[in-house]
Amino acid sequence: MMKKIQKNSRRHPLYAKNGMVITGNVLASQAGLQMLMQGGNAIDAAIATAAMLTVVEPTANGLGSDCFAIVWIHEKLYGLNASGKSPALLSK
Repeated sequence: MMKKIQKNSRRHPLYAKNGMVITGNVLASQAGLQMLMQGGNAIDAAIATAAMLTVVEPTANGLGSDCFAIVWIHEKLYGLNASGKSPALLSK
């Protein structure tokens, strides 16, 4: 069951029994939560959320933009800092 929290905030958190997604847009939050509810993990939810943000808030997020993540997978903690400029000569 999804619930929308109404607080004095412009963010739209949505949460379920075992997960939460918070963004500046309720549709993006809902996309990430839907991924969790369909059996996806936190990484799947983050990708779905980022993809939706690219559509609903294109000035705040874009494909190929910065990424920061701290993820717990298989009893180990991983940190990712994928920020900064993309290489000019990067091939597909």
